[in-house]
Amino acid sequence: MRGIVCKILAFAGTATYLGQDIFASAQVCSNSSTAIGNTPFPPLIEATLEDLAKGLELGLFTSVDLVNAYVARINEVNSTLHMVAQLNPDALAIAAELDAARANGTSYGPLHGIPILIKNNIATMDKMDNTAGSYALLGAKVPGDATVAAKLRKAGAIILGKTNLSQWANYRSYNTSNGWSALGGQTQAAYYPGQDPSGSSSGSGVASSLGLALAALGTETDGSIVSPSDANNLVGIKPSVGLTSRYLVIPISEHQDTVGPMARTVKDAAYILSAIAGPDVNDNYTSAIPCGKVPDYVTACDYFALKGKRIGVPRNLMALQAGDPLEPIIPVFNAALDVLRAAGATIVDNITFPGFGDSDYHANTEGIVLDADFVVGIARYFKSLAYNPNNITSLASLQNFTQSFPLEQWSPELRDTAIWQEALDLGFDNTSPEFWANYTEQLYLAGPQGITGALANYSLDALVVPTAFSSTVPARLGSPIVTVPLGRFPANTTVVANGIGTLNATAPNVPFGISFFAERFSEEKLIGLAYAFEQRTLVRDSIVPYIQPKTELVDVVSKRR
Repeated sequence: MRGIVCKILAFAGTATYLGQDIFASAQVCSNSSTAIGNTPFPPLIEATLEDLAKGLELGLFTSVDLVNAYVARINEVNSTLHMVAQLNPDALAIAAELDAARANGTSYGPLHGIPILIKNNIATMDKMDNTAGSYALLGAKVPGDATVAAKLRKAGAIILGKTNLSQWANYRSYNTSNGWSALGGQTQAAYYPGQDPSGSSSGSGVASSLGLALAALGTETDGSIVSPSDANNLVGIKPSVGLTSRYLVIPISEHQDTVGPMARTVKDAAYILSAIAGPDVNDNYTSAIPCGKVPDYVTACDYFALKGKRIGVPRNLMALQAGDPLEPIIPVFNAALDVLRAAGATIVDNITFPGFGDSDYHANTEGIVLDADFVVGIARYFKSLAYNPNNITSLASLQNFTQSFPLEQWSPELRDTAIWQEALDLGFDNTSPEFWANYTEQLYLAGPQGITGALANYSLDALVVPTAFSSTVPARLGSPIVTVPLGRFPANTTVVANGIGTLNATAPNVPFGISFFAERFSEEKLIGLAYAFEQRTLVRDSIVPYIQPKTELVDVVSKRR
């Protein structure tokens, strides 16, 4: 669906899905009304970074036009889907400055003048708040930009606003819903009414999927980039821990937190990852980047990257009971393996991660690591603030505030603080011997008994599973994942509500993805594999939201002229 030109989506395979061959050829066309001055241009729900950069260079539109178009699109759907928590009041002024620089021959790179949204736990030293969706941080002042935000600005990107999230990045309550925060309300996804957007980077997923900015940043501790990318028909890159700085990102776990892009194409995600990755003296985990150098992730986007690769399928991560709502994903995934084979990959199927049998998989090592890290990390974040309006200094005082402030909607029955209480009850932090015993066990199970063991024992280049099963083992190891759209639930899918009955977790037309993962700092390799799969399938273009904004760049440009 490029410009006003039809294209063929050519798939290989034979599995039946949605009443048709899921990998049969399909023709789709874009809307000619998106042309600007009779020059074909794709709708913003499809436009890539290279499309936008070319349009800016040709003078079809300006960065000010882009900001106005995206803001109009946000305003069209935000009252229904609640994906954007706050717009940057300086965005138009920044866009005008970048337009002037471009006119004078200055370019800061591919992202020059391109609007990006970021999750509302990534600090910006401007007129926006950084709250993790909580009144506890409303009005707080940070000492500077988070490093990833500063890198976006240096690359010429416009930080358009902050996206809503599952409050505290889904680290407050067990009895809450994905995409809910006290400040931002309830985010919903756009592929079925009342759709669970998944979490915790919920708003980033919905906003990027609908073309409300070029892309968005999310954060992940265990699933919070790849899961909302899965449910929102997106490419998501969960980087290795230490590839992107976490400085002034509201933390859960220093051992598992990471920041990455959520975009509509692999190449767009690669451009953004190249901009935000790299060493930072404020985050010593980034000193582990090999040779201190970030690869060119865009050049890794190679159509032939799958040729000659050995890809393993750890089936024990996909164990399902009969009647599980995720069952429809498996035949689509199996058909996708044929796409990989046709691209020249060897599939090593039915391998097992010994560290993730039923007992070990459900062991609480990860919970202990996260709890012990959070007690230390959240206190450190509050201490770093230039202005702390509620004088919160510890997890205990944060819990007291949350339980006593009515707008936080705390109750034992719904949106409690049980996760925090577990952390407080732990009785030790991440400097204790008990912590290190759990953390080293976690690394052993996820590494030699999981990812690194499988890669070595089967001479594999990477591993692949449906995204719904992908996050936990890489989370524990601190290794990367790249998820790509794979399919959608069929029209006869039974609607299944989330755990508290407030959202539709499984429903017709809800997207799902496929994930590639490997050892730490293997992003360059994984991006190549994901790109090669994406370009052979182009699944994203075939899944249409039930609601989407109508404003296009041509509407903004025509008004200005």
